[in-house]
Amino acid sequence: MTSGDRSQFGKKHPPERKAREEVVQALRDKARDGEMPCAVAFSLAADLGVSVEEVGFTADVLEMPIVKCQLGLFGYRPQKRKVKPAASVAASLMDAIRQALVDGRLPCAAAWEIAAGFDLTRMEVSSACEAMKIKITSCQLGTF
Repeated sequence: MTSGDRSQFGKKHPPERKAREEVVQALRDKARDGEMPCAVAFSLAADLGVSVEEVGFTADVLEMPIVKCQLGLFGYRPQKRKVKPAASVAASLMDAIRQALVDGRLPCAAAWEIAAGFDLTRMEVSSACEAMKIKITSCQLGTF
């Protein structure tokens, strides 16, 4: 879903699943212009002691777009994506990325783990993936 399609997020989920009120209130309190930055969503999950997926689900139910992906993949204006291919990628980083692939793609959580393991920013790992022509999948918030 894109931030321009605000009326469809909740349809990804079964209608019987209900959002937790404390998560609803926290998202409403922390929203910026009706949107939720990725980093803030992760912080809320930690503060509330709920899963990141629960925060993403609740944002969907509220039709609140997640913006400013920490991997630079979506939610930036005006270009939507912020990430650019790295000029070069160290062999050890390439190996780590390749070893973490699932069906030829790198899960978001694995990108975060690789960044932490190599003491890199998440965007640096995403940039390496761009240079390697590897797609990142399985957003921890459920946006993609």
